[in-house]
Amino acid sequence: MQEISAYTNYIEREIARLDFPLKPSNLYDPLRYFMQLGGKRMRPILTLLGAELFGEQKENAINAALSVETFHNFSLIHDDIMDEAPLRRNQATVHEKWNQNIAILSGDVLFVKAFQLLAKHDSKHLSHLLDLFNKTAIEVCEGQQMDMDFETRTDVSIAEYIEMIRLKTSVLLGCALEMGAIIANATENDKRHLYEFGQNIGIAFQIQDDILDLYADPEKFGKQVGGDVISNKKTLLNLKALELASTQQLEDLKELAIEKDHSKKIIETTQIYNEIKAKEACEAVMQDYYEKAITALNAIEIDQNQKIPLQQLAQYLMQREN
Repeated sequence: MQEISAYTNYIEREIARLDFPLKPSNLYDPLRYFMQLGGKRMRPILTLLGAELFGEQKENAINAALSVETFHNFSLIHDDIMDEAPLRRNQATVHEKWNQNIAILSGDVLFVKAFQLLAKHDSKHLSHLLDLFNKTAIEVCEGQQMDMDFETRTDVSIAEYIEMIRLKTSVLLGCALEMGAIIANATENDKRHLYEFGQNIGIAFQIQDDILDLYADPEKFGKQVGGDVISNKKTLLNLKALELASTQQLEDLKELAIEKDHSKKIIETTQIYNEIKAKEACEAVMQDYYEKAITALNAIEIDQNQKIPLQQLAQYLMQREN
């Protein structure tokens, strides 16, 4: 969408200006490589839109936006290590291109860089920005730990899963938006509604990600399609399938969980999911959270026309193919 691409281009130019030293090259080359892989840049765009929503110029929120993006990329580098993921945005992950230790240390530097960028904001807003950022960073780690704990559990509920993705993914979207609102001196009520918009759109976004992991076009997705099925990852798609499956289908899914032939595992799991309409069940949940997000956005007490960019972004995120 044209309006969002202008923000993306602005963010890309600012990312290119981030000052990473040349040496030691094995520490900083991975950061330059990873930060230039692209992506939707959704989180920093949300910070800019959150500021502009209340009349602040985007240039005054750029450091907070870059802070959110560097933190997000730190978390991706570490997530890729934990997930043993070979690809990110259709390119080799840092631990694959270099090694695991380099990836850990480079990710750590990005985490510190996020604080450096945030600290550039004036003292009037800094304490509030730091409180929100620190709370969010801890929540993201809590969500990641829950996600890892789920790997060894067979009794994960859908409610637990939604809480996990709220922490691991959604709170950072809420944080990104609220940072912009803080910089723009929005009221407490408006900041709260904007955060709720981000949190709910984030849950819907992650459910869409679960669906795309199995049903996306491999040429557009940029990651390994069916990776969640191969690794027996607990996703809403998986949990909904278990909830809706017949006794025989449950047995078949249990057998497929230990299938070594990845291609067969993906094909036959997809067939069962299609039979029980697991995808459609997930889409219904996704739509519910999308509607909650729009309700929160509508509750913000400013002119409705000022909300159009966020409405358009929300629609775009729900219609994406990668």
